[in-house]
Formats: sequence, structure tokens, C-alpha cells
Amino acid sequence: MKKFYVYILCNKRNGTLYTGITSDLIKRIYEHKNNLVEGFTQKHNIHRLVWYEIHETAKTAISREKQIKAWKRQWKLRLIEKNNSEWNDLYDIICEDTGFLPSQE
Repeated sequence: MKKFYVYILCNKRNGTLYTGITSDLIKRIYEHKNNLVEGFTQKHNIHRLVWYEIHETAKTAISREKQIKAWKRQWKLRLIEKNNSEWNDLYDIICEDTGFLPSQE
């Protein structure tokens, strides 16, 4: 079954944030990290995955993305720090867990 992901990227701890949605988290973050996505993340050097959640439907993921985008910055920071207080890049962990190697792209 297809999954949908809402995610938050940053350029550094407490730095500029970006909230997005995708059905292929590893691929999408790879694109951000390698500046294959033109726009905000490329312009502001936003490459670190610091938070994500999984949804069963596109509808619930889109709704959640809109909700988070409307939040105050402080609320987003608390969301990140709740489960990732060190602001670690979760992309590396996801790749290890799935056995994905970026060089396979």
C-alpha cells in the first residue's frame, strides 16, 4: 500500500524551515539534498530532514501539511524537538534502515 509523508527540512538547527509532502520520502529528500528541486530549498540551502510522519492517504497528508504550514514557527520547533532534540538528519537513518544507498540512484 502506498504511503504519504509530510516532512520538515531545515538548513541548520533553529534555521530556515521547509514543510513538504511526498509519496517517496527517500527520493524526495535525495532530490532536495542534491539541489535537483528548484526553488525555496535550493535557494536557502535547506537539505536536512529533521521531522516526518507517515499517512495512509494523500488527503490526510495534504491536510496535515496545510495545518503545519499555518502554524507559528515556535510550534514547528516544538514538533521537531519532541522527537529529534539534536536536530539530526533523519535521511541517513532512513537510508540505513531501508538499505538504500544514494549511489544507487
